[in-house]
Amino acid sequence: MASYQLFCMGNPLLDMQVTGGEELLKKYDLKPNDAILAEEKHMSIYEELVQKYKVTYVAGGASQNAARGAAYVLPPKSVVYAGCVGDDDLAEQLRAADAREGLDPVFLVKKGAKTGACAVVITGHHRSLVTTLRAAELFEKAHLASPEVAPCIESARVFYVEGFFLTHGTESALELSKKASEAGKVFVLNLSAPFIPQFFQVQLQQILPFCDIVIGNEAEAEAWASASGHAAQTDLAAVAAAIAMQPKANPSRPRTVIITHGAESTTVVSSAEPDAPRVFDVHPLADAQIVDTNGAGDAFAGGFLGAYVLGKSLEECVEAGHKLGSMCVQQVGPQYQWPKVQIL
Repeated sequence: MASYQLFCMGNPLLDMQVTGGEELLKKYDLKPNDAILAEEKHMSIYEELVQKYKVTYVAGGASQNAARGAAYVLPPKSVVYAGCVGDDDLAEQLRAADAREGLDPVFLVKKGAKTGACAVVITGHHRSLVTTLRAAELFEKAHLASPEVAPCIESARVFYVEGFFLTHGTESALELSKKASEAGKVFVLNLSAPFIPQFFQVQLQQILPFCDIVIGNEAEAEAWASASGHAAQTDLAAVAAAIAMQPKANPSRPRTVIITHGAESTTVVSSAEPDAPRVFDVHPLADAQIVDTNGAGDAFAGGFLGAYVLGKSLEECVEAGHKLGSMCVQQVGPQYQWPKVQIL
């Protein structure tokens, strides 16, 4: 059994990407830069993509993207990823994609279920994500104690969960975060999308005490501020400080909050020094270099995690995140450059 350093958990999805989807935005009432769970009115979009558009299939799901990013930075057999899939071709495509990129999945397989999918509608530099979780939301806490998964949790030093997982898997996420906290290990949560702090604030507040690192973007930070009664705070450093100072189960390790802001900058606040935010500039790309922003935030998280597991400084971790994010937006979908280039 490999001695994994990083354990990631989330919703395994196969991304179905199309470009020039302006008509789809109108038809399905989608925003150009958003992430939502599919409602009944969206269900025909997956069939429509296949019938009317040229689809690019990419292994997706926020945690899986970040895990693939971390695997890009780290030595082989460093990263393991847990989630629930069906027993279908989509799951096989995910396994093959993960294997190519050095990520080891430990999937819970649900017989007869379909593997989750995400419609990715790209318009210009914006992407609208419409997710149908399918098997992904059938994850069971018992899987964490299975002979395949338990040793991976035991060996890992850092844990990462996407906010999207809290729509159905709070019990499993709490189990993992509490274990990490009690063992003095590091638990990282990504806010993932504005609707998580807006509509899953209760679940978020349940898990926050066990979080050592919280990652989000400017829209997610503002949604958290609004949902938790800090509506006057639109300043990212102030919101990051408010999140950093939330109650913490293991107070011996300060909480670090990282808020990205696209091509502008990344703000980092520690609960040890809430009044001393650190702002890191992003090296902006020319417009012509940007192919697709889908997965850029996950790529940042992957780069950051990879560097963090290697024991790098905060500056180096953020820089690795910026580099992987930059690499990602120059590819179609949440992908990285092959053959590998040195990030650190």
